Amino acid sequence: MHNDRWNKPTETAVFTPFAKSLRSASFCVMLSVAWLVPAPHADAQSYQFNTVQIDGNERIGDSAILSRAGIARGRAISAGELNDAYQNLQASGLFESVALEPRGGTLVITVVEFPTINRISFEGNARIDDEALASVVDSDERRVFNPTQAEKDANAIAQAYSNDGRIAARVQPKVIRRDQNRVDLVFEVFEGDNVEIERLSFVGNRQYSDRRLRRVLGTKQAGLFRRLIKRDTFVPERIEADQQMLRDFYLSRGYVDMRISAANAQLTEERDGYFVQFNVQEGQQFKFGELTVTSTINGVNADDYRGVIKTKSGAVYSPSLVETDIARMERKAIRDGVDFLRVEPVVTRNDRDLTLNVEYRISRGPRVFVERIDIEGNTTTLDRVVRRQFDSVEGDPFNPREIRESAERIRALGYFESAEVNAREGSSPEQVVVDVNVVEQPTGSLNFGGSFSSSDGIGVAVSFAEDNFLGRGQKLKLTVSTAEDAQRYGFNFIEPSLLGRDVAFGLNLDYAETSSSYNSFDTERIVFQPTLSFPVSENGRLSLNYTYDDLEMSERDDTTTGFVVANDIAAGRQVTSSIGYNYSYDTRRAGLDPTSGVLLQFGQDFAGLGGDTKFVKTTAKAIGEKRIFNEEVTLRATLQGGALAWSEGNNRVSDRFLIGPSIMRGFETGGIGPRDQSNGSDDSLGGNLFVVGSLEAEFPLGLPEEYGISGGVFYDVGNVWNLDDVEIPLGSSIVGESGSFRHVIGVSLFWDTPVGPLQFNVSKALKKEDYDEEQKFEVTLRTDF
Repeated sequence: MHNDRWNKPTETAVFTPFAKSLRSASFCVMLSVAWLVPAPHADAQSYQFNTVQIDGNERIGDSAILSRAGIARGRAISAGELNDAYQNLQASGLFESVALEPRGGTLVITVVEFPTINRISFEGNARIDDEALASVVDSDERRVFNPTQAEKDANAIAQAYSNDGRIAARVQPKVIRRDQNRVDLVFEVFEGDNVEIERLSFVGNRQYSDRRLRRVLGTKQAGLFRRLIKRDTFVPERIEADQQMLRDFYLSRGYVDMRISAANAQLTEERDGYFVQFNVQEGQQFKFGELTVTSTINGVNADDYRGVIKTKSGAVYSPSLVETDIARMERKAIRDGVDFLRVEPVVTRNDRDLTLNVEYRISRGPRVFVERIDIEGNTTTLDRVVRRQFDSVEGDPFNPREIRESAERIRALGYFESAEVNAREGSSPEQVVVDVNVVEQPTGSLNFGGSFSSSDGIGVAVSFAEDNFLGRGQKLKLTVSTAEDAQRYGFNFIEPSLLGRDVAFGLNLDYAETSSSYNSFDTERIVFQPTLSFPVSENGRLSLNYTYDDLEMSERDDTTTGFVVANDIAAGRQVTSSIGYNYSYDTRRAGLDPTSGVLLQFGQDFAGLGGDTKFVKTTAKAIGEKRIFNEEVTLRATLQGGALAWSEGNNRVSDRFLIGPSIMRGFETGGIGPRDQSNGSDDSLGGNLFVVGSLEAEFPLGLPEEYGISGGVFYDVGNVWNLDDVEIPLGSSIVGESGSFRHVIGVSLFWDTPVGPLQFNVSKALKKEDYDEEQKFEVTLRTDF
């Protein structure tokens, strides 16, 4: 048993023992050929062998060798053909050495077979595990060892490390010989240090700062959490994608002449980091000029199609808005029964007033149909999950724009590391085959962590989530949270395409036991809630739900309970059975302005479908956001409210609106609104009505962007009031029933961490009531608008 290894780095490595044998074999053949053709007239010389003798082969049969050599018994062959036979055998990759020697009427073929691979292993790898490295290696155990393939495998491993930011990684293959002509193939890995991006900079950008442009890029500068965030390593392919992201960013804001003249990456002197610089030529910002529609199809009125265009003259030009208008016109054509309608945007440039006139030319496209959709690479995900991202099916007219949009939807699923969608000619020029090639990635997660809530205390949280359950595109989540004052167990399931339609079915099951820190009672609650949601317009979505809510309140031993809460506890377990709906209108992704967005929500729940209660509960929310000062500062305004109209049953504190810091900052949960101070208690009662408004601004603090820290200011105003239909026992001491508006100002610190975006708030109440419970400092997991 001994070790053999290549003498040079993997890029030019030669397998030493095999190379020596190869040189010997080559020398042997040269001598044989020289013996066969000693004179210039050897080209005319031919040989005829009645017998072929093959020596040295153990696994490969004689007939297979003769077939690869291309030699037949009894047929005359020239010296050149004999040399071709040698080359054929050598190129087969099966033999370490080959020799051909004529002996009268007998041709002796002597071969030395390559050994078989007994075992493949990796040494020295810590950053990338064996399983991941095995996936990039093409050599297989129990197959013939090929030095050329081993060299390619070593290069593939080195490339995997390069993609992980370790460009200095080196991989050296070696073999350990075993008996029975077997070898162990070992890849020795020297990982080297991680080469990070120390600085991302831009040259030529005047409209947008370096800080704003860095937020566009997928690549990030090395920051505080460099060991947890993988995007701060240098990957050339990622830099190329970043350039496209920059172009898309500028184009969506009207800079149609934007160019990236160069993207330079320079190693630091210590060779442990990169300086990456993008040279940008922004150009001028253009707006939409005149928008017109023309038609060359009989029976298609251009004015009718002009009416579906929502883009307005004077708006900042964006190719995505043009694509959206084309999609609207094509959908109208489908509704009108017009097949093969094509819309071609013709853009006319006006440099004087910096506008772009767009003429939408409607014409009859070629009669091309979708023959079939082929999907490959999805080992776990079912075909139908990918196929339902297509609006087109087999037999439909082919629409290139729809195929592009389908490709984007497939990538947005999050199930695949990469997804390529291409169209090619099918069985005839009138048929198109759509090829979908995907590479899957993990979609499940098991999380262990801690939880903190200002109302529930510190606890442990465990959750399992799978975004592509059983490859069906379904979402499944199981959660267990045990906080100091609350224990919650949850099950959530979502089927995004019920019965193959654009209808999402959801099922939510929750069991919770809470020991409220802001009231003198405990609760035990079971919630069962199935939902159906579906789009009703381009930006609108409607959700329908049924809710079964089983709640029991109980008195806590170590607290004093007010008369109203004591009355609620005495009512015992109460079941609420309700149906409801929620409508949302969201322009954040498909709006006309990429620097602004609006979210509108309105919902109602109607209780009385069985159960112990009967009421109507209405909630509404409106959020508007705008980025100003070249998108460095974000302004946000929020207005939300609710109303509870009670008809039957006991209107308990757990059913009314209790406002917490997530809605209005500066106060504890239930910190504002009516309170029961009878019997020495101080219970928050909530209210049948509430309204809260908020104004806030978020801005950079001048810190290095890799820290992920920004600042903000806010102003909140709100009120909770009304106890109509609440049974108030005699002797109760109630304050704040009529309500008053509280005003709060504060500052925020936003910190993007690997565990999520954290928000720290410090607030001061400008106006409040004496009985309110303030909360001047809070830490929350930020939710993005």
